[in-house]
Amino acid sequence: MARLLISAGPTYEPIDAVRFIGNRSSGKVGSSLADYAAAEGWEVRLLLGPNAQVPTDAGVEVIHFGSAQDLENALSEHLSWCDCLIMAAAVADYRPKPCEVDCDGKRRRTGGDLSIQLESTPDLLAGCSKIAREDQLLVGFALEPAEELEASALRKLAKKDIDFIVANPLETMDSDTIEARLIGNPEHGFDTDLSTEGCITKDGFAEWLIQNLTDLVEERRGQHTTRETSSNGAI
Repeated sequence: MARLLISAGPTYEPIDAVRFIGNRSSGKVGSSLADYAAAEGWEVRLLLGPNAQVPTDAGVEVIHFGSAQDLENALSEHLSWCDCLIMAAAVADYRPKPCEVDCDGKRRRTGGDLSIQLESTPDLLAGCSKIAREDQLLVGFALEPAEELEASALRKLAKKDIDFIVANPLETMDSDTIEARLIGNPEHGFDTDLSTEGCITKDGFAEWLIQNLTDLVEERRGQHTTRETSSNGAI
């Protein structure tokens, strides 16, 4: 069976030893995906952010990360292992500059305003795309207001140069349900555009997505095998 690498949950970008910049991602979607895939026989590694929901299936290998840098390191280590990467983590777009961070102490209230300079975090999924093998399938997420969802998803497909985007409305954050579309990148040979039928539970969404990706992963692996056979001159 195929190997699945999933990232899930938030990143925490430290300001000092006790404070951080984070987000409300619960990791529910990623953990549900990991549980369902493991139950279906996939080998699953879950890169899980802080305070995120943990999977219940003992067959899921959980690897914890804290910051965007931690997640980048984990992706670098584990990407080559997988047949499919699902990037469901909510990675911070910005983090305090290194010179602003005091990881050994705690900033004290001094009165007046406080300004902290931020820097952009790297686009981790685009970075994975640059080093991924041809037989690997890369799947990202687009979480946007409903009226901007399709346009944003198509932009992300092109910018990140990945195979698929799961587009879901911003309103699903913190919710137990999700409404989503799986949109393929035609530049990568996929004209897929599949939708859930309205809002479904996140467990139901996990089943829906993994079932669809199972065939797509096999299709990608088959394409790669065919190219290798042709290049080697085999019959």
